[in-house]
Parts: sequence; C-alpha cells; structure tokens
Amino acid sequence: MRYNQISNSLFIKNRNSFVSKMKTNTLAVLSSNDVKHNNADDVMGFTQNNDLFYLCGIDQEETILVIYPDAYKKENREILFVKETNEHIKIWDGEKLTKEQATDISGIKRVEWIQDFEKILQLMAFEADGIYLGHNEHIKRVTHIQQTQQDRMIAWCKEKYPLHEYYRAAKITRELRLIKSDEEIELIQQAANISVNSFKRVLKACKPTMREYELEAELSYNLIKSGATRHAFKPIVASGKNACALHYNTNDSICKNGEMILLDFGVCYANYNSDTTRCFPVNGTFSKRQKEVYSSVLYCLKEGSKLLKPGILPSDYESQMAKLVETELIKLGLLDANEVTNQDSEKPLYKKYFMHGTAHHIGLDVHDVGLYSRTLEAGMILTCEPGIYIPEEGIGCRLENDYLITKDGNINLTEAMPIEIEEIETLMR
Repeated sequence: MRYNQISNSLFIKNRNSFVSKMKTNTLAVLSSNDVKHNNADDVMGFTQNNDLFYLCGIDQEETILVIYPDAYKKENREILFVKETNEHIKIWDGEKLTKEQATDISGIKRVEWIQDFEKILQLMAFEADGIYLGHNEHIKRVTHIQQTQQDRMIAWCKEKYPLHEYYRAAKITRELRLIKSDEEIELIQQAANISVNSFKRVLKACKPTMREYELEAELSYNLIKSGATRHAFKPIVASGKNACALHYNTNDSICKNGEMILLDFGVCYANYNSDTTRCFPVNGTFSKRQKEVYSSVLYCLKEGSKLLKPGILPSDYESQMAKLVETELIKLGLLDANEVTNQDSEKPLYKKYFMHGTAHHIGLDVHDVGLYSRTLEAGMILTCEPGIYIPEEGIGCRLENDYLITKDGNINLTEAMPIEIEEIETLMR
C-alpha cells in the first residue's frame, strides 16, 4: 500500500459500532468492488467498496466480510474471506495478502480463502434469522442492476436463502460514517495537506499559453510523489469561460493572458478524501473585475462557513448561503435589488449566476454517504463552496474549503491553502 498502515483498532471500533446497530440474530455480508475493465486486456485502477473498507481496512479485490455477532460458535462471529495467491497470480500480478497480513490489517482473527465462502456461509446462514447486505445507496449512484458485485451478492443470497429476512447494511453505515473518528480526521487532514502543496506547485508553474492539462500534471506529480492513492475525482482545470461549466474537466484549452483559472481538485489518501477549489489569474495578477468577483465569493465563503456548526439543518444553511450570494450579486451589478425584492420565490434570480449547493459531507467518498435531513454534529466533515458564474464575462469563480464540525463551531482543515488575493499574487510572482 502507498499509505502508512492504519491501526486495526479503527476497524475493530467500526465493526463494534456496526454490530451495535444490527438486529438480534442476524449476519452481515459485505463484498468488495469489481475490477473494472477498459478495452481488450486492460483494467482500470481498483477502488475498494468503502463500506467494506470502513469495517475491515482491506484494500484488495475479491474480498468478503461476514459478521455474525450472535453466532453459536465464537469463531463464526467475524470471518474475512480474501483471494488466495497462486503461482500464476504471483508471476503476473505479484503477491496478494496472506491470511496473517489480512488479520494484521483488519484485526479479524479468522481469515479464509474466498473460494470457501459459500460452503462456510451455509454452515451459519440457517442459524441466523436475517441477513444484512451491502449496496450503493448514494442518491447520485451510477450503478445498474446486476452489474456490480453487490448486486450479484444480493441476487445470489436471495436465491440461496429465499425465506430469510433481508436488511440494508448501508442504512447503518450511512449513519456511522458521518461522524469521523480521530484516526479518520488525521487521514483526511493528510489528504488536505497534500492538496495544499499541490496547489502551491500549480501557482508557481502557471503562465500564459500553457494548456490546462499541464497544470493538471503538476497536481498529479505532487499527488503521486506524496504517497496519495489517486485523485479524489478527475480534477477541473477550467480557464476563462470554461469555469462556467460546473463539471468541466477535459482540461485541454490554452490558458490565456488576462483569464482566470478555476481549479477544483481533491486528493485521496488511504481511501479518505479532500475536496478544494481555488481561483487565480493566469498572468499572476487579478484584473479589477476579477478582484471584485473573487472578493464577493471569498466573503461568502468566510461568512457562510461560520454557519457550519452543530444543530443547523443543511437546508437552513443552504438558504442562508444563497442569501449571502444574492446580496453579492446585487453589489456586483448582476442583479437588480428591486427585481430581487419582487421575484418569484420558486424561481430566484440568483440561480442565473449561482446554481449549486455549497456543502456536502466528505470522507471515504468525496460526496460522502448520509442523510441531509440530519442536523450537523461534531465530528462531521463538510465542504463549503460558494460560487459566482458570469458566462457573458468569461468569469467563473468558486472557492472551497473542508471543515471539521466541532462542539463550538468548526475547524478549517484546508486553512493552509492560499486564498487571499495578495497571497496568491505573491506566490505567482
């Protein structure tokens, strides 16, 4: 693994929390993600199923975790199934985890080879009254039925054990994963620290006539050099009018003198993520108008982030943030105050220049699982990312930090990333 091994005490603690939410005499079966193929004999980089990783820390394909806290036999209460190395795998792909290594990582004493999963599960399943199964329940999920290992596991279990009661593991993990432990906070902070240094590298490299992907390369260099697992998502390097497309990421345009660049990127370290956005002038000096727009967005970030504290509903936070941006849009001459006063509340005028939400949970997923009907609590980590987009002026500006909610307010985990106009211009000189 690229990252320092995480103490298995984290995963033991996570499993204990999961077990405390399970119904009596039920077992849970969680499986790893598939290895996704490109064309011919090529595959994409493997990304672990985050619920499985949360509970055992194993970052390897073909892994299954079974938890059965009420099992009659003590050795059946936690079983980890991993892929067995053979000579062919050793030659072509290298070693896989040994049983001893899997125990060391996860804290699970009983480790079996995955080919024995069906036989061993059958010895336990009829003792249990119900089964928890994992699935991607994110509101924006992009999976389709029968196309993932989780889908296949659900279909297989229901065919094999049709009369059991079935429950959603994700209903438990979406509750637990929102509150980060000290160990998780440290890992997200490490991802944020790598982000800070990556951004400074981009600032020093940027100059007119560069391609956007050259700046993306600066991010990638520092990310890999720092031991990060990967980009948290495909970075957005959007110069000029490209910044007005919220998910632009072709990153192939020329960065022109006089334009501003919107850089939205994240770092994945030990499967935990950061998510930050900064804007800066291609030539190192903000124009008068760029300063005006940037200052408005920065004001909204500073004031809006103060709202991220225990007890606030995300919907209330979002409505207050929208009011902040609306006021700035009037100051910038983009909206008329009288028209705003008389606007249709169902079709607010600010949405022409500001059309997205500004806070999402972050953790093992960039948009971490969890219900936004839940008020904010200490231990949650959220982004704050207001923006203003003016296509007719070729200016798109968004600024984003990551905040840890504390009992008294919040802590900016990305405080060290340059954000003041003077600081950015100084670094770019």
